[in-house]
Amino acid sequence: AEKICKIMDLAMNVGAPVIGLNDSGGARIQEGVRSLGGYADIFYRNVKASGVIPQLSAIMGPCAGGAVYSPAITDFTLMVEGTSYMFVTGPNVVRTVTNEEVTSEELGGASAHAVKSGVAHKTSANDVECLEDLKSLLSYLPQSHKEKPKDMPFKIGDEFRDVLEKIVPDSPNKPYDMHEVIRGIIDEETFYEIHKDYAENIIVGFARLGGRSVGIVANQPMFLAGVLDVNSSRKAARFTRFCDSFNIPLLVLVDVPGFLPGTDQEWNGIIVHGAKLLYALSEATVPKVTVITRKAYGGAYDVMNSKHIGADFNYAWPTAEIAVMGAKGASEIIFRKEISEAEDPEKKLAEKEAAYAEKFANPFRAAGRGFIDEVIQPRETRRKLIKAFGMLEKKDVSMPPKKHGNIPL
Repeated sequence: AEKICKIMDLAMNVGAPVIGLNDSGGARIQEGVRSLGGYADIFYRNVKASGVIPQLSAIMGPCAGGAVYSPAITDFTLMVEGTSYMFVTGPNVVRTVTNEEVTSEELGGASAHAVKSGVAHKTSANDVECLEDLKSLLSYLPQSHKEKPKDMPFKIGDEFRDVLEKIVPDSPNKPYDMHEVIRGIIDEETFYEIHKDYAENIIVGFARLGGRSVGIVANQPMFLAGVLDVNSSRKAARFTRFCDSFNIPLLVLVDVPGFLPGTDQEWNGIIVHGAKLLYALSEATVPKVTVITRKAYGGAYDVMNSKHIGADFNYAWPTAEIAVMGAKGASEIIFRKEISEAEDPEKKLAEKEAAYAEKFANPFRAAGRGFIDEVIQPRETRRKLIKAFGMLEKKDVSMPPKKHGNIPL
């Protein structure tokens, strides 16, 4: 523990990332409280280093008990499928306390943490692949908070991408894969996805755009129509705060019908979890650019990097719908009396819905108010974004002096 603390102190002083390769039986029982103190010394440095230098953890074997808290504090945790596991209490203790029969793999294996808990940001097939994944991740990051990520050589051309014109379907209720939009915008084969199998209704990851490293947060219409829920809000908030800590610009792609309704979400604190993403994007001072591809409804419009919470550039495709809610639901509320008194209520609802959609289901009212900077053709998106991030490269924003904010945890 003392040896680890020395290298962490040195890394903070010189501004270098710290990588932990975990394959350990944990605290040495024979040492008693001394071994516990050794772990706590490491945890303390993990916290001090947070936001100062990138901290990456690779779980390449057992990691149990107090040992799990160091990786939990670090920025990204990678796990090896089939050979690694993490848990606070193992299967034997679980069996004794709860009479639940479970294996180490089921309880805390790579799959469980990648899909169910979100503890693992990425899984690898074997140790070698895990180390390669670490190298790839490091290529998008700076050495410390005092630097920016290294740019790759890039020469700008016309940068129009016609493939983007055909992705969003004509029907507003038909899903499409936001990964296709991302691929159509970024430099070829540069997307490094984080939390791929967890809270799949939102996509987060790193990519290069015109040679620059950017962090991407994007709703995914293929899963739960791209709504924001408890897990997706937490996932995106955590990623946003990492990017802001290490000077990585943020690109937010929006197609969100709102927050997921229901007792399960409300009782699990969607209010406070949704507020985490709102807080994270409001707090971020890195360059922030938004593209609304289709729906941006209700409070989710505000939360997804709207102009009102400090976005630098907000673009919208002509297919964008920016409103408090969808045309049908809004019409049923606003024109309830007229519809109920009509000879043919269904016909009257259809008329009102069409009128509402014509008025609000387009980006031009928001653009008229200055909430959208420009309505652009999809094929122009990559070119606009490269120029926007280029202009924002020297962005410098100071926050009010304070010890730290109080994010709704």
